Amino acid sequence: MIARPATLLSRSPESTWRGAVASSLRFSVPLRHGDASPESLELFARAVRADEEGSAQRPWLLFLQGGPGFPALRPTGGASGWLAELLPRFQVLLLDQRGTGGSSPIDAAALLGRGGPEAQAEYLSCFRAPDIVADAEAVRQGLGIASWSTLGQSYGGFITLSYLSLAPASLDRCLITGGLGEIRGDAAPVYRATYARMREREEEFFSWHPEDRERLQRVYDVVRAARAAGSPERLADGSEVTETTVQRLGMFLGGNGRVQGLHFALEQAVVEAPECARLSAAFLGVLQAQLDHAGHPLYWLLQESIYSSGAPTAWAASRVRAAEYPDFLPSAPCPRLLGEMALPSDYEESVPLRQLAPLAWLLAEHEGWPALYDPQALARNAVPVAAAVYTHDVYVDRELSLATAGAVRGLRVWESETLHHDGIADDPSAVIGALLELTDA
Repeated sequence: MIARPATLLSRSPESTWRGAVASSLRFSVPLRHGDASPESLELFARAVRADEEGSAQRPWLLFLQGGPGFPALRPTGGASGWLAELLPRFQVLLLDQRGTGGSSPIDAAALLGRGGPEAQAEYLSCFRAPDIVADAEAVRQGLGIASWSTLGQSYGGFITLSYLSLAPASLDRCLITGGLGEIRGDAAPVYRATYARMREREEEFFSWHPEDRERLQRVYDVVRAARAAGSPERLADGSEVTETTVQRLGMFLGGNGRVQGLHFALEQAVVEAPECARLSAAFLGVLQAQLDHAGHPLYWLLQESIYSSGAPTAWAASRVRAAEYPDFLPSAPCPRLLGEMALPSDYEESVPLRQLAPLAWLLAEHEGWPALYDPQALARNAVPVAAAVYTHDVYVDRELSLATAGAVRGLRVWESETLHHDGIADDPSAVIGALLELTDA
């Protein structure tokens, strides 16, 4: 991999908070690594170590955030959670991936400022996993770090597999949590598995709270009645509340730490007023929070292309739903809840996304995405790698994860039947402890 050292632009004085010592760093890297393009990006990272003697001499670990399109953790709790499990052994670098947080962040205004949809798509072609790996390599060299370990959560695990493909000599060990993604280049199998997992998880939820099935049906009834009356329910950003809006509550089903939030939201979802039933202000707020498109447009724009190594994704989630999962269609009597499925309707119904619809269609139809992984490099891998696989994960399917594990030489799997996609936050001691033990062996 060709990546020249990043230029360190600034480093803040260290500050101490609840057992952690942190400083923020800013770097300059090329937009396109390996060519002579003059355009650059600014990267933001936070270095964190334990507040104890000798911690500044510990080896480095790079944290790769889930997403796509989300910045790295902000350590508001100091040395707590999964950081507390790592700091006794590592210094940790929390890198905002390009386009997120403090790293040349992308929003609708930034994209529209690039020109038309073709220019926007060309720009976004520089924001995939290999580009993030090249950034990491540039930062590593810029800091004078000979090699480091990584921890990749969810999409961060996908990036880890690209890292193992492109620059394995820079890696001491790799830990992956809920992030052994599909690596064969086709998004359709991902969504085929995701719909099945979402159906299973929704039924599990209703087994805990049988009354919530009727509450969800009542929400759909109110949404449909309001639309039929010519006064549809609306979110704070002006978007009309549709069946798909409600279906996005399925994001609650993706982790043990938030699943009960769906029950609490449905408890007071509808105000049964004498004149007509309506959705409560609190419930509308919950719906809005599930659709933070304005702050994280990359999450939806790149949702399918993070799997593609060649062929167009062609709205894979939408195609699979129409052909195989009619109970997830908005026309179903009580549509099942959705997870991480980007749909064409998102760009019709969401006010923040509407202006990006031409770009979204162009990305869905793009042919010739560069390869994300090197299967031969993964097959001869010599880096210690351990991955947490969650049996009932609704975002990263178990069977697909195990197939990917089998394609990486020496990768060791730790599986949990009780933890879900947020396992690293739900039980960090168990997850991180198990992965460190497996890579110590």
